[in-house]
Amino acid sequence: MIKFLDIKRITESFEPKLSQEVMRVINSGWYLLGKEVERFEKEFAFYCNTTHCIGVANGLDALTLILRAYKEMGIMSDGDEIIVPANTYIASILAVSRCGLKPVLCEPHEDTLLIDESKIKALISPRTKAIMVVHLYGQVAEMNVIGSIAHNHGLKIIEDCAQAHGAIYQGKRVGNLGDAAGFSFYPGKNIGALGDGGAVVTNDKSLATVVKAIANYGSIEKYVNQYKGINSRLDEIQAAVISLKLKRLDYDNNRRKAIARAYIDNIKNPEIILPTVKDWDAHVFHIFPILSKRRDELQQYLKLQKIETLIHYPIPPHQQKAYKEWNEESYPITEMIHSQELSLPISQVMTDEEVSSVIDAINKFN
Repeated sequence: MIKFLDIKRITESFEPKLSQEVMRVINSGWYLLGKEVERFEKEFAFYCNTTHCIGVANGLDALTLILRAYKEMGIMSDGDEIIVPANTYIASILAVSRCGLKPVLCEPHEDTLLIDESKIKALISPRTKAIMVVHLYGQVAEMNVIGSIAHNHGLKIIEDCAQAHGAIYQGKRVGNLGDAAGFSFYPGKNIGALGDGGAVVTNDKSLATVVKAIANYGSIEKYVNQYKGINSRLDEIQAAVISLKLKRLDYDNNRRKAIARAYIDNIKNPEIILPTVKDWDAHVFHIFPILSKRRDELQQYLKLQKIETLIHYPIPPHQQKAYKEWNEESYPITEMIHSQELSLPISQVMTDEEVSSVIDAINKFN
């Protein structure tokens, strides 16, 4: 079986150093808010070329904390609108709702599957306060155009970088393309923890201070609570693991790109629509999505060939029961993508033989 993502094999590729790092933290006797998190925050901020990084519990919290902080700072208030892609993973939208803000859905491009910047202006209202850009599947959205729109309308740009660790857009890394960014270190990400983890990065000192406080029970000074905060902290073990993996992230992303190039150059089946890549620096292929009108049939066929695939994502956000107020609305491009998308195996530990097997199997599908 060719696994969609062999996390065990990825973990083993960092041994024995990974186990040594974990044991070092265990033996230190210090597991929260210590030197490992401080070190990770400095290293990740440096990597993203931002001035601040705050380690948090997960990617959803990272986005939520940014929005909560803007509310505490008086920049946003209940009922304000945040433009967000209609075809994103629901966490992007949940973060908006969780903060008493209103998600406004924007259709994506049919080729890149990223937010369609040409549709953003029509969605801006007097209540719009930000554009949440999702670098979906690992590819960076068209940030020059989006940045210009945001600047002209006085809007914040929040990057959802949960799938795009290390991607570079015109010389700048994701996380440094807007006002603030949220990252996830879920185990399946391009750089994954041994559990949950996340981070907020920004160049805004005031925002960083408020985010850090809200994530720690609303406290800047111990036992003094300035905000009605939450408990969202990255632990010492996960920080040490992510710091170790960060050193190899660019190398691992290049391996993913090599696999993606092999897929794009060699999959010739007319039943398949391959992803459009406008800039190879600006894509790190967290997911390799293909589209097919025979998606379910293709997935079953590949399963019989012992090739595991996943669907990202089977139900679009506006058709989820959680957002029943949107269930009657129509987003045709999003709906098309969600009905046809199939994700092929891709990871830094896939062998050339496995890649060739996936290509051969797809080309024989008829």
